[in-house]
Amino acid sequence: MKKILVLMISLLAFVLAGCGANTAQKTEETPPPAPAEETEKPAPDQASKILVAYFSRAGDNYETGVIEKGNTKIVAEMIAEKTGADLFEIQRVNPYPADYRECTEVAKQEQAENARPELVALVDNLSQYDVIFLGMPVYWSDMPMPVYTFLEKQDFNGKTIIPFCTAAGDYMTGKEANIPELAKGSAIREGIGIKGKTCQDNPDAVREKVNAWLTGLGY
Repeated sequence: MKKILVLMISLLAFVLAGCGANTAQKTEETPPPAPAEETEKPAPDQASKILVAYFSRAGDNYETGVIEKGNTKIVAEMIAEKTGADLFEIQRVNPYPADYRECTEVAKQEQAENARPELVALVDNLSQYDVIFLGMPVYWSDMPMPVYTFLEKQDFNGKTIIPFCTAAGDYMTGKEANIPELAKGSAIREGIGIKGKTCQDNPDAVREKVNAWLTGLGY
């Protein structure tokens, strides 16, 4: 009986030793995963400083009669509201005539002479802006000559210019591709044309169109 008891104790010790070895082997083969190394997240890009510069005209206008706020100004304010941009109005020292027909004649004469009308002011701190939305009415299928003055008299090197126009239809001047030649060192992005009459009659529709355009540009 004593021998049987000794034999049973020996067998039990052997079994326990074997289990311990298996457990140790399993732990060694499948170590716990090391904690993942934390990577520093890149800082978000600084928001570009934006300016909306525009030339606009109230008074007697095509199709709408006498208006208190110019069509281009209406669109400019919508863009500024959507993007949080600053506003700057391009103004002639000698304003265009209030009468529509007289205005068109003066504008036509300026184009024939390739004139550069004197402006009331330029942007004092243009260097702080990265993006400039540039607004204007369409005069004789071209930009108004005061806009030429604005582009040529300032340093736009490294700036992005995004044009927008108001006209008798939803179109632009067709001369937008020339902007980088006038504003040396600038780049241009896709612009938009808005029918001027719609700015007066249905500004909500204009806002919807402008916002969709801005969203497409990433604003």
